[in-house]
Amino acid sequence: MSINIITGQLLFDMFKQGTNELNKNKSIVDSLNVFPVPDGDTGTNMSLTMNAALNEAKKVSDGNVEIVAKAIAKGSLLGARGNSGVILSQIFRGFAKGCEEKEELEIDDFIEALNLAAKTAYKAVLKPVEGTILTVVRKTAEKAEELKEADLKINEAMNIILERSKEILNQTPEYLDVLKQAGVVDAGGKGLVFIFEGFEHVLSGKTADDIIEFEEKEVFHAQKSINTEDIKFAYCTEFIIRTKNDDNDLRKSIEKLGDSMVYVKDDDIIKVHVHTNNPGIALEHALKVGELINIKIENMKEQHSSILEDSYDDELKKYGFIAVAMGDGISKIFKDFGVDYIIEGGQTMNPSTDDIVKAIEKINAENIFILPNNSNIILAANQAKSLSDKNISVIPSKSIPQGISAMIGFDGSKNFEDNMSVMEENLKTVKTVQVTFSVRDTVFDGVEIKENDILGIRDGMISSNGTDMEKVIMETIDTTVDEETEIITLYYGSDISEDSANEIAEKLEEKYDEIDIEVYYGGQPLYYYIFSVE
Repeated sequence: MSINIITGQLLFDMFKQGTNELNKNKSIVDSLNVFPVPDGDTGTNMSLTMNAALNEAKKVSDGNVEIVAKAIAKGSLLGARGNSGVILSQIFRGFAKGCEEKEELEIDDFIEALNLAAKTAYKAVLKPVEGTILTVVRKTAEKAEELKEADLKINEAMNIILERSKEILNQTPEYLDVLKQAGVVDAGGKGLVFIFEGFEHVLSGKTADDIIEFEEKEVFHAQKSINTEDIKFAYCTEFIIRTKNDDNDLRKSIEKLGDSMVYVKDDDIIKVHVHTNNPGIALEHALKVGELINIKIENMKEQHSSILEDSYDDELKKYGFIAVAMGDGISKIFKDFGVDYIIEGGQTMNPSTDDIVKAIEKINAENIFILPNNSNIILAANQAKSLSDKNISVIPSKSIPQGISAMIGFDGSKNFEDNMSVMEENLKTVKTVQVTFSVRDTVFDGVEIKENDILGIRDGMISSNGTDMEKVIMETIDTTVDEETEIITLYYGSDISEDSANEIAEKLEEKYDEIDIEVYYGGQPLYYYIFSVE
């Protein structure tokens, strides 16, 4: 079989099969997590990102390569989950740049698109790390560049590209010692190889399989309900305008019709959200600019009587807050600190960029702070920020204790910039200890770890392990406490009883009699305890 060009339909089939290969093998990618903790989710995040891209591409599968690639880029942008998903979305964004103004791709076009994919992904990461998916896509693209003069068919080139990606993947432990110690290759790079395998299968003549998709659930929750009698504008009106014309007069006209206005321009579409009593007039204004798609009008008075999650504030607040958290106890703590919306997520369940965008749209505030509370969610939060025209600060909290410390530092009487500075500074004042279990045998940092060992993790690094939970906790806390420590806060998880948590607290009080010990129910899964050491 010889393929000289890639049409829009063929490109769609390639991405479809790439998605299927990743979906089928996501558990393999998940298992490559460097730390042997029960939150390896790189494969899941990449699969969900790919599924979001394919769902968008299905709408235009009969289009040319520019249209299909742009849809894949847009779908992956909004569906991106975790750092791996965000980087993957940037790879597709770069690939789409290489497809601009093209009906079909010849081999040189395809190779150039791969090069732009690698370059765009590198630019999107503040501090690129070699030995990751970035290395795999870059060195694979460099190999592809060499094939321009080789007089190959596209399917022949793809076979070489796939083999090169596997070769580079196997080299990732040479770049990152942490991979070598754990005896694994990079998880994100492995996911990319599965995608390339799907590409190669289609180009070699195999039929694209049916996609195995994953169910997703609504992940954002409101803090409070609203009295329906207080709703000033009854209709939540959302629509998308397909147009090349970004008319400022349109924005001004619709803004006059109500409140909670969101107006986002992205390439050839304008997304509008507004609360109004005159949705028909808003649509008439929009029709003067372009074609209307995805119209949704909901009566909020009816909606609020039964659905808490869809509540909105009529009055524009000065500050609004979004936090990502898992566990009903931890969610309640954030709400008590004034957080407006909790996005349910964290370890094993990273929210997508679109989940965060939706939460942003639901807060009617002049300034919004986002607390990711997980290092794997910060990129998606920043990507969501870039898609909104609201004034947003992503406070780069990497743990629940850091997020809580940031909220403690907030002062409503201060301006936005001062609060941002204090909240970010507060992240440095807290140390995080997490207690969980190992999901596999491994060696990390010279220490042998057995499956089901209890792990004590201090600020993201494994500090202690063994079969005795109390011993692991005390050893890890002992390496975390210093002469400046004043308080240790214990949040116990869903698998721990209150009595057990209090017993641990008593042990800590006996050992650290000059340090205050506080105990709270967190309800978090997978992690038996989370400790905040300040």
